[in-house]
Amino acid sequence: MPDLDLDQLYFAIIDGNAKAAAAVTKEAVAADVDPQTLLTDYMIPAMDEVGARFEANECFVPELLISARAMKAGMEVIRPLLLGKAVEPAGRVVVATVQGDLHDIGKNLVATMLEGGGFQIVDIGTDVSPDKLADAVQAHQPQLIALSALLTTTLPSMKRMLDRLTQDGLRAGVKVMIGGAPVTQDFADEIGADGYSDNAAGAVNLARRLMDAAA
Repeated sequence: MPDLDLDQLYFAIIDGNAKAAAAVTKEAVAADVDPQTLLTDYMIPAMDEVGARFEANECFVPELLISARAMKAGMEVIRPLLLGKAVEPAGRVVVATVQGDLHDIGKNLVATMLEGGGFQIVDIGTDVSPDKLADAVQAHQPQLIALSALLTTTLPSMKRMLDRLTQDGLRAGVKVMIGGAPVTQDFADEIGADGYSDNAAGAVNLARRLMDAAA
């Protein structure tokens, strides 16, 4: 399909145009464009650009959300094809909101941004107990865990989760990153987390750094 302009996919995601992102992705798939190429050369760079703009205060959470939604629309088209090809993800991440906390907007945004960055996401939900996290780590063997808390009262849950992983002999094999409104770098250091980010775009860069450090 010679008139297919794949740059339209890149700009559809940056502009947050989910309908256009899905349409261009479908056209590209119909034209036998490799889905991995769509992900690696257009979708991930678009989300990286949105993330860079966010960190530079050139766009804000609403724009981040609509770009993430557009990315998701394109991903829904190619995900079955990628699964069929057994494409190697950048890493596998278990994401969760900690026990006692039912907030999921931040968790969902981080999960979508990480998926946009090429990571495979295992979302185990909100109000997640240390037991459930340990079970998920054993079942899915992730390289990374991303924990979220919005309530100050649930911060101790993060430490309990890390303690449980250590107790079960799972901590050494996985990097843990944490975030959420009451979370700070000092708190991350205090409980022995491997990293902290105060925003979803930064979480992608942090995840990549942790993967590089573990390699």
